[in-house]
Amino acid sequence: MLLIILQMCLKDITRAQMHGYPESLQPKVTLRKVECLVTLGRLQEAGQTIRDLESNFAAKPSLAAAQFQILQRNLCRLKMKVQERENLTASFPATLTKAFEDMDLREENEQIPGASSSVSLCMDPLKGRYLIATKDILPGELLVKEDAFVSVLNLGERPPLHHGVESKWDTQVTNGDLYCHRCLRHTLATVPCDGCSYAKYCSHECMQQAWDLYHNRECPLGGLLLTLGIFCHIALRSTLLARFEDASKVIRKLCVEMTNKDMCSPESENLAQTPSSDLGGESEKNGKTVKTPVPGCNLNGKYENNYNAVFHLMPHTENHSPEYKFLCALSVSALCRQLETADSSKPATAPPAWCSELSTWGVAMLKHMLQLQCNAQAVTTIQQPALSGSKENSVSNSRQVRLATGIFPVVSLLNHSCSPNTSVSFISTVATIRASEKIGKGQEILHCYGPHRSRMAVAERQQKLRSQYFFDCGCPACQKEKHQAAVGPRWEAFCCDRCGAPLQGGDILSCGSTSCTEPVSRDRLIPRLQDLRQQVGQARKLFGSGQLERAIQLLLGCRHDAESFLSAEHSMVGEMEDALAQAYAALGDWQKSATHLQKSLRVVEVQHGPSSVEMGHELFKLAQLFFNGFAIPEALNTIQRAEKVLMVHYGPCNDEIQELQKMKSCLLDLPPISLGPSV
Repeated sequence: MLLIILQMCLKDITRAQMHGYPESLQPKVTLRKVECLVTLGRLQEAGQTIRDLESNFAAKPSLAAAQFQILQRNLCRLKMKVQERENLTASFPATLTKAFEDMDLREENEQIPGASSSVSLCMDPLKGRYLIATKDILPGELLVKEDAFVSVLNLGERPPLHHGVESKWDTQVTNGDLYCHRCLRHTLATVPCDGCSYAKYCSHECMQQAWDLYHNRECPLGGLLLTLGIFCHIALRSTLLARFEDASKVIRKLCVEMTNKDMCSPESENLAQTPSSDLGGESEKNGKTVKTPVPGCNLNGKYENNYNAVFHLMPHTENHSPEYKFLCALSVSALCRQLETADSSKPATAPPAWCSELSTWGVAMLKHMLQLQCNAQAVTTIQQPALSGSKENSVSNSRQVRLATGIFPVVSLLNHSCSPNTSVSFISTVATIRASEKIGKGQEILHCYGPHRSRMAVAERQQKLRSQYFFDCGCPACQKEKHQAAVGPRWEAFCCDRCGAPLQGGDILSCGSTSCTEPVSRDRLIPRLQDLRQQVGQARKLFGSGQLERAIQLLLGCRHDAESFLSAEHSMVGEMEDALAQAYAALGDWQKSATHLQKSLRVVEVQHGPSSVEMGHELFKLAQLFFNGFAIPEALNTIQRAEKVLMVHYGPCNDEIQELQKMKSCLLDLPPISLGPSV
């Protein structure tokens, strides 16, 4: 993170100097540049910048005596710093490069670039394409590292503007202001597009690359694209990127599809009419029959992250409702009309019009919109707002948020499971998939499409998968839970108010104990649960406004009420304990905060599992509490547990892992004492 910030600082300084930064302040900003270069280990550039500054001042001695003395002192200090760094054997970027070595695949797959050699691509008439393990895979092993073929930033919602005398400027910050619209990197100072009001980038280089690839067409369509939605935007950008691979080849493919009955099914039998050099199929070569390659692969059987792979993603045309297909077609028509208008307004000296083949590209966009419902991948990031109100003693309360939507052809090869054996994370536009558990040789590599067993009951998962992805899930988790439907998940269980045992049943619940024969209606308990949720929400508002004592009293009352009808492992109980941990952390009472967080942790473990990424984030929070409370043995033990879990899901380059390592290093340097009772 420091490396990124320093590089951004250097770019900001360069931009300032290019755009007329005051000459009187040039020495000051140049000294900052030298500081950045030294910290980055770019010592030769730092030395040259110092020499340039000295020669410029000698030629134009314009500083006052006091300013001159300050400049001289700073120059001497920086010269000594450069000399010290030159004596070191390793520079800052070298250590950082070493930390990033694990981000690369140990051995890349010859058939699937971007995938590990530990997996293989298979084809089945029922399952379609899928990946299996070619050897035993250990937890944490990197299986896929793929850059998005296309990605579009989710700008975030803004409240509607209210016009009038008392209206104020809208200063709300969204993702569109904090992340680069091309590479999705977090940026502190965006570079806006010169032609529109919404596209912003982390650098001039990113802005120029986006302009050359697609933004020159998107720029005049900003308002329309925002109105039509992100799927339409991705569909347009995909076709714009396709032009740079082999436009004539793509046109031929699309024309064949337009003449086929099933226009949007790439695996239709009608595609046998397509020349084998384009789409594959059986062909004669030296008197021998060449086997049809897997859809999306080239004739050599290679599946690459390119437009050919995107083109062969299934659109499920026959499964979409007529209303949805009509809306997609209407959106594409509006977009094509606007593109045609923009193209006709260009001067005669402009480059050849892309819109000469607009009807064909329109077909491509429609196909991509239909593909996206089943093949779009949410690009997520971890946001870490402070749990404590104190800046000095903040405790991270991370949450995963959707940053962008993209197409990842290799990731799309993975089939769904409600209890997957992989974990996906993102750095910029790159998706990394790691094994979250041991995967045996020949076992299928499985990914979760969203409905996870730890977040939804089996009936809800089945309904969501059927409505969005058009299949009935038969994964082991679904099969097991169907047989246990009367029991339900432990984190949603009500308990008997007499003996505390979990209640079972459908509309009428009972604990099964002979001493507690009176049944209870589910309809009587659900309003109590809803009222509890409302009170916890009110407590969080009190916490947000600084009324910590009132928030704690309300939460303690909620917890007492919950004990009479919710199981100790209910997700609502975990939420209350987590809220109490936040409140006590804000007061600086680390012992009480850790006690409540440990109770919340038990609920997370029951719901998500001891090796889940959710468990890793909670352990990270608990480690911070022990660290802040100087509970050294407990802190070191929790740090070790958090590292073990998070390493499986993210590898060593995760921000939380690096923070844990800093805490451990600090604790090991402290004397073995604790400044309070152990928690």
